[in-house]
Amino acid sequence: MQFCPKCGTTLLPSKQEKKVFMACVKCGYTSSRGDKVINRLSHERENIIVLGKEEQKIRTLPKTKADCPKCSNHEAFYWLVQTRGADESSTQFFRCTNCGATWRENS
Repeated sequence: MQFCPKCGTTLLPSKQEKKVFMACVKCGYTSSRGDKVINRLSHERENIIVLGKEEQKIRTLPKTKADCPKCSNHEAFYWLVQTRGADESSTQFFRCTNCGATWRENS
């Protein structure tokens, strides 16, 4: 990390004509030494996949025996979330495999 000798602000990289300089955004100071840009890193965006209703039925969560409060089904997906302090127990969430209703149990 480099700091501006005039005002003390952090210098940020700035590019001009294939050279990179460190520049101060506050006072406009630029370093006298410029380095050539040798490597360029590009990142391509990944495609976003939108799942339809049928695809959303595919679940990878573990299943357990639990009674659904809406449809009385006896099987549900489950997962744990630390919703309170680290010194307290986790909250267990359930999602019915039949109707998709979600509920929780504080353990």
